Amino acid sequence: MVEKIGFFTQQNNYNTIQNSGRTKRPEKITSGMSAEPSFTAKTSKIVSNNAVSAPAQNINLRTSLSTKEEKQMYSEVLSNLDRSGKKIMETLLKSGILLNNNSNDKSSVLDNLYKMITTPRAQGLNAKTMLRDTIATIAYPFLITQQFGDIPAEYRDAVIQANNEGKTNLLEIYKGKQDIDVLHSGTCVAASMEFKLANQQPAEFARFAQELSSPKMYVNKTIKMNNLADDTLSAIWLLNSFEIPWETKDLNTAVMQFAPDKNAIVRAIIQTTNKDNLERTPLDVLMQSTFMQIGSQQSYNTITDKRTGKFNQNDKGLIEFEKTFTESVVFDKNILSVTYQTVDENARLVGYETDLGTMKKHILSALNEHENVIIGYTQTDSNNIIVNGHEITIVGYKTDDKGKIIFLCNDTDDNVSKPIEYSEDYLLPKIHHAALPKHIVEDDMDIVPNWIEGLNMYKQMKNAA
Repeated sequence: MVEKIGFFTQQNNYNTIQNSGRTKRPEKITSGMSAEPSFTAKTSKIVSNNAVSAPAQNINLRTSLSTKEEKQMYSEVLSNLDRSGKKIMETLLKSGILLNNNSNDKSSVLDNLYKMITTPRAQGLNAKTMLRDTIATIAYPFLITQQFGDIPAEYRDAVIQANNEGKTNLLEIYKGKQDIDVLHSGTCVAASMEFKLANQQPAEFARFAQELSSPKMYVNKTIKMNNLADDTLSAIWLLNSFEIPWETKDLNTAVMQFAPDKNAIVRAIIQTTNKDNLERTPLDVLMQSTFMQIGSQQSYNTITDKRTGKFNQNDKGLIEFEKTFTESVVFDKNILSVTYQTVDENARLVGYETDLGTMKKHILSALNEHENVIIGYTQTDSNNIIVNGHEITIVGYKTDDKGKIIFLCNDTDDNVSKPIEYSEDYLLPKIHHAALPKHIVEDDMDIVPNWIEGLNMYKQMKNAA
């Protein structure tokens, strides 16, 4: 079934966060790739033995600077980088990524890097740091992590004050002081989307990075409303329900405004000056906060990693319906969240909506179309009760010597800056849902429109309240 939304909202928002009592991670094998950026990966595909992977889309592929303006921009960006950064820039140019312009406004990666270093950044952010993090992430998206950093002593009072702004209830103020130390992040959905954007659309990723770190701290995105719903009124219902600022451009086009929550800058500044190894970069903070805001109906708080919103009773992460909407608008594609596992009201895994062969066909079809596939997988106890869940991204596959598929995946919560590998026999039974293009699944499964599921969920939660 497609878009079976909200079955778990009353119990545990399993698909967004690893809790403090989490079960052991699935067994995995890191691929043979180096932990250092493999700068040819974007155009020659990520290859581990005979792996097939989804590279960035190549639009107007060019590998040399052709105009005086491009040469001037390139020289200016290089002047703000160290030796390592210059090497990355050279590789991005030779691979065709630097002049790639597959962005919403057709600006190239180079255009946005130049703006980043020659125009002001938001107060507290460092232009050279943002530039360095942006090119490193585009060159090797496996660097992306969802790990929150600690709050140094010199920042704690300011963070507590920002978190308690507007609060008058003493209990809320006290609790706010306890919530600022985030040990287990709920941003796996957002981090997976950040990875997918960097890996598949580097120019759009660079545009987001440039705009979100600018003084205005938002980015406009033009989308086709028929990528949200089959009719305009249903698309409008979705846009209004998620409370994102938007306006119509014509009958089938909307311009949306994406922004991180107001407290994102607090975390971003801390990570600018006090980032430790394996923690999020300031860029990660801004990207993930923005995607959390989109999905949570503008209710996310980066300081506490908590949200409210009308579709989710859990205060952590994003549920499947929210993830589907977010991915659809960020990538301007008709994305469906295909639910494969059948789960009862007690969160017990009781079966599957289709056979594993069909599931594998769907995922391989998407990968062969150069789509990264974000999936939600589950872990169960001895009674088949779902006790844990997480979102990861399938980026490619290979075939072993027995003819079995090995999936190459990215996990933003494993502290491993490499692809990891799961066998089909292990991973497929654990997949609860997968985000896939509509045309891949519509002949195999009954499709329930996203807006209908969202409306039903809204009514149920309103009645429960």
